[in-house]
Amino acid sequence: MHRFFVDRICSVDETVRITGEDSRHISKVLRLREGDTIELCDGLGRDYEGVIRRINRNSVEVVIRRSYPSMGEPQTKVILYQAIPKGTKMDIIIQKCVEIGVHRIVPVITARTIVKLDSEEEGTKKVARWQRIAREAAKQSRRGIVPQISMPLFFEDAVQSCANMFCIFPWENERALGIRECLETGKDRRCIAVMIGPEGGWEEDEVMQAKKYGWNTVSLGPRILRTETVGMALLAAIMFYNGEMEHPIG
Repeated sequence: MHRFFVDRICSVDETVRITGEDSRHISKVLRLREGDTIELCDGLGRDYEGVIRRINRNSVEVVIRRSYPSMGEPQTKVILYQAIPKGTKMDIIIQKCVEIGVHRIVPVITARTIVKLDSEEEGTKKVARWQRIAREAAKQSRRGIVPQISMPLFFEDAVQSCANMFCIFPWENERALGIRECLETGKDRRCIAVMIGPEGGWEEDEVMQAKKYGWNTVSLGPRILRTETVGMALLAAIMFYNGEMEHPIG
């Protein structure tokens, strides 16, 4: 069943109007017709089965037939703090982490971040683009929400913003604590923050600052992963460890 996001909570028997690119996709690309069934999601964790009532030139009218909880949302909420990488790497990070199940992504400016945002307007434009990527990835992967892409934060602000979360800080020089042991100490935590460093790695004072605010420095093993790989690998490990990669029984 084809699936689309709507920016509102819907009610059974209500008529919902789909406009914009989704409307064109329904009529011109998918070539759906009146009477066809589609699935809608309100982006807040609830799905709706709807029937196309009318296809207009610039909109599609859908009648809601039933409502049910989204099945694509993990119980574990992971917030990914990602140092902004160069090029289009952030696009891939957002797309894949949304598919895996990230709850929110916060771009971070660190001491060794290469990308420079010269103005608030430039940051706003980048975030808007990243949010569109997140929305498309959420639609494709049947998520129940569209993970929010926050405005970029400086490292000093980001590292202090997770007071009530279980915080994981991958660091290549960590030797005592591996990811499995770290997750075992926080296995009852369903709200996890992950901080991923830039291409050039962390500076020593950033690591010390993270530890000061309660972040757990962890090793991901003897291999050095690129910044665009670390978040995906760690997110997948968290989801697997917490049983989020299995279909619910019943």
